Amino acid sequence: MLLTKSFVALSILRGAYAASATVGSVANLYISNANISPDGFTRSAVLAGTASSASFPGPLITANKGDKFQLNVIDQLADTTMLTGTSIPFSIGTASFRKVLPLQMDLLESTSAPFFLETRSCINFRFRIRLVPSGITLITVGTFLRGRGRYSDHFRPTATQYCDGLRGAIVVYDPKDPYLSMYDVDDATTVITLADWYHTPAPSAGLVPTPDSTLINGLGRALNGNATTLSVINVVKGKRYRFRVVSVSCDPNYIFSIDGHNMTIIEVDGVNHQPLQVDAIQIFAGQRYSVVVTANQPVGNYWLRAQSSAGPTDFSGGVNSAILRYQGAASAEPTTNSTISNQMAETSLVPLVSPGAPGGSGPADVSLNLDIAFANALFTVNGATFVPPTVPVLLQIISGARLATDLLPSGSVYTLPSNKTIELSIPGGAAGSPHPFHLHGHTFDVVRSAGSSVYNYVNPVRRDVVSTGVAGDNVTIRFTTNNPGPWFLHCHIDWHLELGLAIVFAENTSSVATQSVSTAWDNLCPLYNASLTA
Repeated sequence: MLLTKSFVALSILRGAYAASATVGSVANLYISNANISPDGFTRSAVLAGTASSASFPGPLITANKGDKFQLNVIDQLADTTMLTGTSIPFSIGTASFRKVLPLQMDLLESTSAPFFLETRSCINFRFRIRLVPSGITLITVGTFLRGRGRYSDHFRPTATQYCDGLRGAIVVYDPKDPYLSMYDVDDATTVITLADWYHTPAPSAGLVPTPDSTLINGLGRALNGNATTLSVINVVKGKRYRFRVVSVSCDPNYIFSIDGHNMTIIEVDGVNHQPLQVDAIQIFAGQRYSVVVTANQPVGNYWLRAQSSAGPTDFSGGVNSAILRYQGAASAEPTTNSTISNQMAETSLVPLVSPGAPGGSGPADVSLNLDIAFANALFTVNGATFVPPTVPVLLQIISGARLATDLLPSGSVYTLPSNKTIELSIPGGAAGSPHPFHLHGHTFDVVRSAGSSVYNYVNPVRRDVVSTGVAGDNVTIRFTTNNPGPWFLHCHIDWHLELGLAIVFAENTSSVATQSVSTAWDNLCPLYNASLTA
């Protein structure tokens, strides 16, 4: 059960998250099926919400740092054209994962036990988000410092349930945010989700289907489709807005921009960064940015754009678009043009606090090269395809396995020593590139970014999802092994994850082995295994 990014689907009748589509730290979340038409095409989807309503994206989950969570998730899925069991990794993934309890977090079948729900079953979980000197600690399930995360179904073999609608956003507000003075509005109406949408249910869509449309806050248009309602984000002239932009994409990356407006980036994947002014951001699946936008243009309507890398790629007929509407403007579609001239370069992002890669420019304690290949409709990392083990890695460690050679799946588990500097190099150019890779349990410093040949150990961007680029790139990241547990590293394109593009880092196995398993945990795996043979 992950607390880093994930959630479900739920509001498609409004342009921005509304109060009715927001839940707090104590709530029931119902997962169900319903027909929706976010881009004019009606299909059944996997949705989340309340007992009386559910839609896409899922309800915005909000809390303040330090809050306790108690969430009851109830599976009411019944449409057999899609998966009827589910798992929900909550990825409040961002900020600083430090000193968490891996036994009670990241419940992916690869690392811990699957948080599996049978139809009509319910699971209750609790966690607290709080700040400690070393970062964040998880009291029961998950961690988050500040910023935004996502929640969704996110593990094999149900990972692509995410693509059928099980996705949404989580925001944890920091009352002591160092950038509070920079913006006037930061609420549910300023959360912006970017999603790809498919007219065919994931189980029958093929290996890597092409999206039919882009949805911004749950609404969009299909190419050559009807002029359906687009999302509207309302602003007041003179106000400053903190837009929390969340990619809940299954596959494409987007070029995000707002006609006529600059954006100041202040946060990247939950980590505060020094303010950087741009007019466009390339955002990959699983990434999150907070940007401050001042409503300083003439009252009117302006296109808000998310140019997709797959499916419809232009803006004809209002595809890949939403509307930024000033108070007092007519209810009409914009006539503005895009004039991007200052797109964000990842190498320009600098962390606000304690910049600098672990180990400095000296050699890392452990250096690994991860070579990605694709053959026979499967991905491999260093020659191995990730296949979920019958016994989760965490339980293997607790049962006595310590070495990579003893841990399953064979070739996909890498043991890492405690309190060491780890450097990973991931050459670009494999089929399906660029691949956005996400590491659970840690943020990392990107010492070499895609599109750059420069190694920066002084003040590189710090995040938890990075694009590995294209042929000729050699994206390199560093992190410190200060968080014992088995941690998933995977491509955040869910179709690729389904095809085995992932590995597991077993960090400080001797420490993890001292943990014990509760009776409730013992019951999870039999439930899940029974569902596969039912």
